[in-house]
Amino acid sequence: MAIQLHSEPFDPAQQLADFEASLPAGSYGATASFVGTMRNHNEGVMVTAMTLEHYPGMTEKQLEEVIQDARQQWDIIDALIVHRVGDILPGQPIVLTAVCSAHRAAAFDACRFLMEALKSRATFWKKETLADGETRWVEKNTPGH
Repeated sequence: MAIQLHSEPFDPAQQLADFEASLPAGSYGATASFVGTMRNHNEGVMVTAMTLEHYPGMTEKQLEEVIQDARQQWDIIDALIVHRVGDILPGQPIVLTAVCSAHRAAAFDACRFLMEALKSRATFWKKETLADGETRWVEKNTPGH
């Protein structure tokens, strides 16, 4: 299990390659991943930047609990959550979730679960900077279903 919070941009492909390389060769038959990227708009308004705040220590613990819940529901070999914090620009990756398992069904289902659960259970606060220079706190996450 790997949890990483980054205050600087990260490369999802490199993170995924490093994650898979950390597992014994041949130990998994499927990898499912999801990358969330910052949009330049939200709720009909142009967004030029976002600041993502978190509660250090508590956020990591919540993400670990999300992975443990996935382990209880699916037969997975390992899971990864990488999340940005701090200042983010449109086009930059915000989150990467990945799951390795013996078979694709568990990998797909667990990966989606990780993403949906972290959106509702982990303590992240988003403040957007709008094109007119105003800022606003994001009050709700976009539904995943």
